[in-house]
Amino acid sequence: MKIAISTEDGYVAAHFGRCSKYTIVDIDGNRISHKEEIDNPGHQPGFLPEFLSARGVDLIITGGMGPRAQGLFAQKEIQTIIGVQGPIDEVIEKYIQGQLKPGEDLCDHGHGHHGGGGHTKHPNKHTLTLNGHTKICITALGNSIDSEVDPKFGRAQYFLFLTPDSNHVEAISNPNKGMAHGAGIQAAQFVASKNPSVVITGDFGPNADRVLKEAGIKTITGAKGKVKDVLKDFIEREK
Repeated sequence: MKIAISTEDGYVAAHFGRCSKYTIVDIDGNRISHKEEIDNPGHQPGFLPEFLSARGVDLIITGGMGPRAQGLFAQKEIQTIIGVQGPIDEVIEKYIQGQLKPGEDLCDHGHGHHGGGGHTKHPNKHTLTLNGHTKICITALGNSIDSEVDPKFGRAQYFLFLTPDSNHVEAISNPNKGMAHGAGIQAAQFVASKNPSVVITGDFGPNADRVLKEAGIKTITGAKGKVKDVLKDFIEREK
């Protein structure tokens, strides 16, 4: 079995055609016999099914793919599993163990860009027991709690990870902020890998919000001002 996985920075990419790389994996029984990463050769209509078929690919794993593309792959007898997210190595292991399941298509295929209106978030939809070990992620324009909250999640400059009873702040530059497509989903997968209990920002795209909530992470939008003030207000509300 040869598998092609859409790849961005070690994670499954949200859009199969527009990802920067593909991870090609040969699976023999319950082991990986060969694994390589190749550059995306191009997104011209109909090209990728021909290209990957010629390489002997049997299965596509990706976050999202349009129905027309799925049909073209089916014509080449290549199966597709969409709605997949997470680190590449974990996804491969789940497939080998028979635990990989399809999910909702993570790509909007150009239909409606999420902006400030139209999606109302409910901060208290998910309950949260606040304690000294609770990890909170807040998007920021800079790398300290004196920085302003970054209103954008997917293209935020920094993610600040904080705990209520600690002065320690872990500031991580967003590795996905320069992506042309799928920045929100890739950022959500990256943040989820750090295991915060809650993420606070100005606004989420619907797909990024879904990725975080599926990971059991509470999401809060509408944050403005300095990170330290937003953190203080959040702690007061949750007490």
